Amino acid sequence: MKGVFIVFEGIDGCGKSTQLQALSERLQSYGIEPVVVREPGGTPVGEQIRQILLDRPFEMEPLTELFLYEASRSELTRTIIRPALAAGQVVLADRFAMASLAYQSYGRGLDFTLVQRFNRIATDGIEPSLTIILDVPVEIAFARKRRAFDRLERAGPQFHERVRQGYRELAHQTPRSLLLDGTRPPAELAEQIWTAVQSLFQGGG
Repeated sequence: MKGVFIVFEGIDGCGKSTQLQALSERLQSYGIEPVVVREPGGTPVGEQIRQILLDRPFEMEPLTELFLYEASRSELTRTIIRPALAAGQVVLADRFAMASLAYQSYGRGLDFTLVQRFNRIATDGIEPSLTIILDVPVEIAFARKRRAFDRLERAGPQFHERVRQGYRELAHQTPRSLLLDGTRPPAELAEQIWTAVQSLFQGGG
């Protein structure tokens, strides 16, 4: 892959979407037009899956949930992410494979190795150039929400605490990842992220 693939991760309300937007605008100011995607979603198929996963009041088995996330990820990877990287573009993703490890393994209790296996299939072996994980206490993240909670957010604080701790562990296990204190001022976080991103373009990543 010739392009640069940057993924933002963290529990809902951690500020990842805000920081992704800030990075996108900064790249644009340097004449770089990034491809911005989100999970689940990002494609016509993925957006339909997103509605089932987040917007509909369906209860489902954890394995079913995993399969739906992986289906959305597979479509996104093969139709948008891989072609963009092959063309030398910068791709910014609001979540990718690490999210399934955090939510479906640490959160739901599915076997870690099983989730890893399906991740490898869905991502077609593509790994991020940099994964930025914003860590925020669950109570702070929930207090930031300005809209109704979706199906996953309604899982409760204990579930989201398991997910948060999962992200913290994954940050230490994953090469090319950056764990940041998401309670810091947004402008400060944006500068920390920009410093890490610059190293990718300078060959330091």
